Amino acid sequence: MSCQIHEDEIGTRFLITVKDCQSGSGIDITTALYKQLNFKKPDDSILTRSPSVFADGSAQSGVMYYDSVAGDFEEPGLYKLQAKISFPSGTYYTDIYSFKVNYNL
Repeated sequence: MSCQIHEDEIGTRFLITVKDCQSGSGIDITTALYKQLNFKKPDDSILTRSPSVFADGSAQSGVMYYDSVAGDFEEPGLYKLQAKISFPSGTYYTDIYSFKVNYNL
């Protein structure tokens, strides 16, 4: 398995932990009204995806994931990722993370 992400790759897992910015502890996302991942592509378009949670209870520690599907990474270059979580008390965003999608031969 590759250590890099390549164009047209399917099944790459993105593991996101939503944390409280003051304590650094994971936030329980089991009661979230909705969870969303936003990928900003190299052409500045936004790809919105719905993450999943594991059945092992790790969502209580803020853990969610997304597995890439066909069409997610058809453009090589620099991508950015940010999660958005909504609770009855408000809507919150994670830090923005960057990653590179590489060309294939």
